[in-house]
Amino acid sequence: MLDHDEAVRLYGRWRHRTPADAVELFKGYPGFWWIAGGWAIEAFTGKPRPHGDLDPSILRSEVALLRRHLTSRFDVWAADKGTLRPLIGEADEAISSTCGNLWLRESAADPWEYDVLLMDATMSMWTYKRDARIRRRTADIVWNRDGINYLRPEIQLLHKAPGLRAQDQEDFRACLPLLNDSDRRWLRAAILVAHPNHPWLKEL
Repeated sequence: MLDHDEAVRLYGRWRHRTPADAVELFKGYPGFWWIAGGWAIEAFTGKPRPHGDLDPSILRSEVALLRRHLTSRFDVWAADKGTLRPLIGEADEAISSTCGNLWLRESAADPWEYDVLLMDATMSMWTYKRDARIRRRTADIVWNRDGINYLRPEIQLLHKAPGLRAQDQEDFRACLPLLNDSDRRWLRAAILVAHPNHPWLKEL
């Protein structure tokens, strides 16, 4: 996995965006969206942290819906295993099942604006992308603060668990004392299934 500085060197810089910007981006969007990544951690802990980009997230099944929503506003690129490909066909054009992100920018002369994460979920059920045994009702993967949906911290930490980057460790330490018993038990059980030798298990 590339760190932020190396990704910027290779692909270009990112414009600073906040969750309030995402609200404007998705105004009128008929699908389901929320904020994931570092901004979701910050919303939960209340502790400011560095941000390389903003990670709104949508259901993988609603890519065409988002592309139609963004028509004439942003170019949409599929980020798939380290490669970038512009989506220039019809909105219903299929993307690879391994594509995990959509990068948005106005043109090649502009910085990237949003890194949209594609979640493996239907309107009824979410499935962890690294282990399909871990599932949860889609309605239960988000929480709301100030009118904005955020990915729940225990699920965000599960997604961060394989990386064990310094920032992931800091996010885990910041969230751990704030997780209630139920969410802590869920995270421990999920990591035990998907990443059974993970060092966070001892602290959970």
